[in-house]
Amino acid sequence: MRPATSATIHARTWVNGTPQSADLAPSQIRASLQDPDTLCWVDLVAPTEDELGRLASELGLDPSNVEDALAPHERPKLTEINGQLFFVVYGTHLEEGKDIEDGRLDVSRVSGFLLSHGLVTVRLDEDIDVVRIMKNADRELKNRSKKDVDVLVHVLFDTLVDDHFETIQQIDGMLDDLEDDLFADDGPDRGFSARAYAVRKDLSRLRRYILPMREVVNRLIRHQFADRPDPWFQDLMDHVLRASEWTDSLRDVVQNLVETHLQLQDSRLNTVMKKLAAWAAIIAVPTLITGWFGQNVPFPGEGKPLGLAISTALVVGLSGGVYFLMKKKDWL
Repeated sequence: MRPATSATIHARTWVNGTPQSADLAPSQIRASLQDPDTLCWVDLVAPTEDELGRLASELGLDPSNVEDALAPHERPKLTEINGQLFFVVYGTHLEEGKDIEDGRLDVSRVSGFLLSHGLVTVRLDEDIDVVRIMKNADRELKNRSKKDVDVLVHVLFDTLVDDHFETIQQIDGMLDDLEDDLFADDGPDRGFSARAYAVRKDLSRLRRYILPMREVVNRLIRHQFADRPDPWFQDLMDHVLRASEWTDSLRDVVQNLVETHLQLQDSRLNTVMKKLAAWAAIIAVPTLITGWFGQNVPFPGEGKPLGLAISTALVVGLSGGVYFLMKKKDWL
């Protein structure tokens, strides 16, 4: 997460779907957001409470939503207060060059206020390239018949959901690598458990940001398009559901990996114990014989080379017999 060094404002306006000025002076923001002939998107990066509070008072934004926009640990949601919609959504990505064991998932939040003729978004850092998303909105507004704030919201949500898919795909690839390590001929290395736990932790965190998107998009559709289904948002909802289902399947994969690893460890331990028991049985035979011949009682060949030959033959023969018996039963 890259924190913003200071409060930054990005703004873009459209008239009949045609992009206008990309930079607005602070004094022009209120007028542009309230102009019925202008569609406006204002993005604030790391604003202070005073900066956001002044804009909120000018636009009539709900104070509780303003507070949530700056709060550090909000979950994805969409709320409606006095007919005004407020949302909190997250972008996700995996940090490159970071060890899997340390956890690679990084998230960045976007809070937004839907107005009649504009969209105000608030970010706490600069990880999400909203300026690029605004430029994508130029193309979408040009190609669509509708040219209202719903298009801006769809472009933003669609970009974030695409980021979710990319993150899920990367985690899926990490799980494939873990599967290869698990079933390698020489077995997984000692770092396998740490890597599996880290991926499981990243996936668990990712699900906390992806699963609530179903309710966010669903509530948005019910509020904005109750009487006229919008195919763009229906398609977005389908993507959100697919992302949720994919994370569910990956959770099962992680669980199966962990359980299989434990089962393989138990199996290897059983194999080791069987070999130890078999060798103990083999060693017990010469121990028995030499112990018997070491007693102070007469025995055939006592004190003669024949006695040594008999004891040696018994040790080798019976030990070999036990060895082949254990081999036949696959204990060795």
